[in-house]
Amino acid sequence: MTARRPIAGGDINDAYAVELDDGRLAFEKTRDGAPPDEYAIEAAGLRWLGEPEALRVPRVLAVSETSLTLEWIESGRLDAAGEEELGRGLARLHDAGAERFGATAHGGDTRIGPLLLPNEPADDWPSFYAERRLLPLLDRAGGSRAVERVCERIHDLAGPSEPPARLHGDLWSGNVMAGADGRPWLIDPAAYGGHREVDLAMLRLFGSSSPRTMAAYEEVAPLADGHAERVELYQLFPLLVHAALFGGGYLASVDRAARRYI
Repeated sequence: MTARRPIAGGDINDAYAVELDDGRLAFEKTRDGAPPDEYAIEAAGLRWLGEPEALRVPRVLAVSETSLTLEWIESGRLDAAGEEELGRGLARLHDAGAERFGATAHGGDTRIGPLLLPNEPADDWPSFYAERRLLPLLDRAGGSRAVERVCERIHDLAGPSEPPARLHGDLWSGNVMAGADGRPWLIDPAAYGGHREVDLAMLRLFGSSSPRTMAAYEEVAPLADGHAERVELYQLFPLLVHAALFGGGYLASVDRAARRYI
């Protein structure tokens, strides 16, 4: 490494543009007090998402207990072809599947920043979603009786049974990066085996996803009947994550979404 300068990088980590000894640029993320397994888990998730070659993910150049260094992506703006590529690629990524609900590349819990979410097997997807995603976040987020009632009804709400999909796991619009060529990259995963509607619901949560993306997705892998009615159900998870991490008005958003289903 010959030079290092801070850049905008995210809500949790510090980010740097790093010039390597051979003159290439790289992206480094780090922060004081990061759990010692955090960057290794993210690196494993990136490699797992890259295995099907469905969408581009940055190559892992180096990983340690204190930092993660990735190939540099020259940023641009997603064009119409890129929006369609994102939809088709997500469909193929999800179709690559996982051994079970909660499967991860590293074989342990899912980490989102300082949050750890259990991945022990459950009898079915509705049970997994309630017991391994929603309920573990409630105390940290401030509690919600509405979410508890949703969990009590989850088998009536979760939709038709589907095999485990290979999820990005934290797929808000900021984690879809456009390259200079207008094509998509996936970054910052919290990857695990889950229901594909979770990824798609989150993509619609903080900034509307392109109709081209959803249309291209459904050309490859049509969604089950009633999926539009389940969007806010599956947005409960990322909203609870944000309530746990950032507080503010996110818990009110959780309650509003949950009340639709009780």
